[in-house]
Amino acid sequence: MSSNGGGFFDRLANLWNGFWSLWIGGQENRNPRIVYESAINARIRKHGQLKKAVSNIIYLRNKLSKEFEDKTAELKLINQQIPIAVDEGEDEVALHLIERKNELTASLESIGVELEKTKDEAEEAKRSLVTFQSEIEKLRKEKERMLAAKEHAEARIKIQETLSGLSMDADIKALDNVREHIGKLQAEADMGAELGDASLDGRLRKIREKASSAAARAQLAEFKKQRAAQAQQQFAKAI
Repeated sequence: MSSNGGGFFDRLANLWNGFWSLWIGGQENRNPRIVYESAINARIRKHGQLKKAVSNIIYLRNKLSKEFEDKTAELKLINQQIPIAVDEGEDEVALHLIERKNELTASLESIGVELEKTKDEAEEAKRSLVTFQSEIEKLRKEKERMLAAKEHAEARIKIQETLSGLSMDADIKALDNVREHIGKLQAEADMGAELGDASLDGRLRKIREKASSAAARAQLAEFKKQRAAQAQQQFAKAI
């Protein structure tokens, strides 16, 4: 039971990690500037840490170098003092000087090895520091170059979408909305004219127009009839 439960939660965790990775990837693709700046800032922090480490190595190199110089000077002085102590019969002093000489010689040999090693490490660290700084500058230039390329590509895509009628820009959508609105207003006006001819008022108006025209024709016929009668009476009188 516990093993099945563990398997379920493991699968759930893997699924969640997968969704999270996809979401993060999507955010990175939409915000490349943030990704570059984050990478640059991370390298700057590492550069600061490396710089501190390099300064510690240089400090140790300088400390060993100073110690080597001081002990070398002391050994030189002791080498000058030993013959004098021997000549003057100061065996105890001479013995002490010889023991110190032996100590300094051994110490200088050890310090010399460590100093050479530290010098090499310091030089390598300085080269790494310069290289790391160069990498940061390269990444900054890459950021500007890639962001410019992104903007150029997006501009080309927008032009292609505009030419193909697939542009989703706000100004294009606003124009489409205005055109559609005006078209609907025109259709509404045309519909009003069409319905006007089929409405009751329209039909009554047509009947009135026909009735008025019929009355006028009747009056014209009556007028012609009266004129004809008058003409016949005048003709009869003339005979």
